[in-house]
Amino acid sequence: MPAPCEVAVKSVIPAIRAYIAKELTQTHKMKQTDVALLLGITQTAVSKYISNVRGQAIRIDQTEKIRSMMNDIASQMADKRVSGPQLMLEFCSVCKAVRQNGLMCQLCERSDPTFSNTLCNICRIE
Repeated sequence: MPAPCEVAVKSVIPAIRAYIAKELTQTHKMKQTDVALLLGITQTAVSKYISNVRGQAIRIDQTEKIRSMMNDIASQMADKRVSGPQLMLEFCSVCKAVRQNGLMCQLCERSDPTFSNTLCNICRIE
C-alpha cells in the first residue's frame, strides 16, 4: 500500500493547486502568468488547472472548512502575505484536513486493491 503522502502528492496537491489557481484568476482577477509564479508552476499548468484538465482526481472542496482554508491561502497569496516555506505549510494543513475528513480514502482503495478502507485509520490520527 502506498503511504498516504504518496497518494496525496499525486492527487490532493494538484487538487489544491487547481482550486487556488481558479480562485486567484477568477476572484482575485490575477493573470495566469502571475499565478504560475506564485505557485511555482508553469502558466500552461495553471491553464490546465483552470480548465479542469488537471487536479480533478479528487474533490477536496466538499467541506466548508477545507474551502475556507483554500480561500484563505488564495487571499494571502494575492496579497503577497504568504510564499515559499510558509505556503508549503499551508498546503500541508489543507492536505491534513482532506485526509482527516476521509476524502482521500477512495484514492487509496483505487491505488491498492488489497487496501481495506474500513480497516484503515492512518489519515484520521492527529
